[in-house]
Amino acid sequence: MTVMTQIVLAAALVLSIILPFGYYLIGQKNRGRYKTAIGVNAFFFFGTMLIAITMMFAGRTSVQAAAGADAGLATGMGYIAAALVTGLSCIGGGIAVASAASAALGAISEDQSILGKSLIFVGLAEGVALYGLIISFMILGQL
Repeated sequence: MTVMTQIVLAAALVLSIILPFGYYLIGQKNRGRYKTAIGVNAFFFFGTMLIAITMMFAGRTSVQAAAGADAGLATGMGYIAAALVTGLSCIGGGIAVASAASAALGAISEDQSILGKSLIFVGLAEGVALYGLIISFMILGQL
């Protein structure tokens, strides 16, 4: 992938965020503008993904050639393990944060003095995802 292609992809991603948000803020008085903003965002996002996929398959080198001659089953299983550790820990952390945060908001609405205690529980739930990420870095360090 050339430098110019990377610049174009980065600009398209930035524009997919800035343009719809700005369009929505400018047209705040007109209530039907959010549909157009979502359409512009989807157009830029999926267009960028289409260009990125095209560039990904247009490469001349294979994964085996890039990884070297010793890339075997163990290396592939290591990458799969790192991906599973990260993905599953983030899913578990998301479920835990959803439960803890909703309970914390309900408790805070009744008694505001327990804000600090409830934030600790939400932070502990987020720690699950961080631990999974650390383990995946340890797995990738062994490859």
